[in-house]
Amino acid sequence: MTATDVGQEQITYESTLREVATSSGVLRYHEAGSGPPLILLHGSGAGVSGWRNFRGNLGFFAQNFRTLALEFPGFGVSDSTGEHPMLSAPASVIRFLDALGIEQADFIGNSLGGQVATRIAIDHPERVRRLVTIGGVGRNLYSPMPGEGIKLLVDFTEDPTREKLIQWLEAMVFDPAVLTEELIDERFAVATDSDTLASARMMYGRHTIALILASVESADAPDWTQLGKIKAPTLLTWGRDDRVTPLDSSILPMRTIPKAELHVFPNCGHWVMVEAKAAWESAVMAFLTRPDQA
Repeated sequence: MTATDVGQEQITYESTLREVATSSGVLRYHEAGSGPPLILLHGSGAGVSGWRNFRGNLGFFAQNFRTLALEFPGFGVSDSTGEHPMLSAPASVIRFLDALGIEQADFIGNSLGGQVATRIAIDHPERVRRLVTIGGVGRNLYSPMPGEGIKLLVDFTEDPTREKLIQWLEAMVFDPAVLTEELIDERFAVATDSDTLASARMMYGRHTIALILASVESADAPDWTQLGKIKAPTLLTWGRDDRVTPLDSSILPMRTIPKAELHVFPNCGHWVMVEAKAAWESAVMAFLTRPDQA
C-alpha cells in the first residue's frame, strides 16, 4: 500500500485503518493526525473507497487535523446495511460521528461524498463547521444529464470489462497519464468482486439511473433547491474539465449557498484532489484554517 510521512508517522493502509461498532453494523475508516476533526467522504463509482480517493491527501491534512476518511456502507469495506448505498450514506455519517463522540467537524466530500456532506449541512447544520466539496453538487444547467462519465460508468456496470473500466477512468481525469496500470488493475479487481458489482448495479444499472433522474425531476424539493439552507462557510472546488459533473453544475450552488466560494482548477477533471493535488490542498487548507469571520 502507498505510504507517506506525517512528521514521524507513516501513513499506510494498515496503520491508519480503524473500525467502530454502530447500531447498523461496523463502520471502517482511516485515521491520521490530531487536532480538530476533519471528515473525508469518498465518491462513488467502480472500485471506489475512502482510502483510494484520499490516500494521497490524508497525510497532508493530518498535519493540522484529526483526519478521518469514512468508508460508506455498501462499497465493500464497512458492513452493508442492505439499503441503497447512496441513500444510506448520510445516516451512516451521523452514526459515525455519534459513535466517535464528534459533535462538530469540518467536511470534505468528493462527488457523492460532497452530496452527502451537503445533505448533512442542510439537515444537521450544527454538525458542520466548514464544508468543502469536489464537484458533484448542484445541477447541470447547460450540459446534458447524466454527464458523459456517468454514462460510461453505467456501461461498465452492465458489462464489466477492463476496456470499459479504462474508458470510464479516462473520463474521470484530464490527463490519462494519471491512470497507471497498478491503479487500473486495483480498481478492476475490486469493481468485479461479486458483492461489489451487485452493489454497483443497485446504483448504476441503466434502469436505476433512469429512475433516479425521473425522481429528481418529480421531487417536490430536490436537494439543489435546498442549498440556501446551508449555514456553514462552503468552498466549492471544481475541475474545469470535469466530464462527470460539468463545471456549469457549480453555478447554482455558488449562487445559492449563502457563504459559498468557488475555486476552479485548470487542466483538471473530476478527481481534483488527485490531478491538482498540491494546488487543491493549498486552497482547502487555507480555507479550513482561515480565522472565523463575524
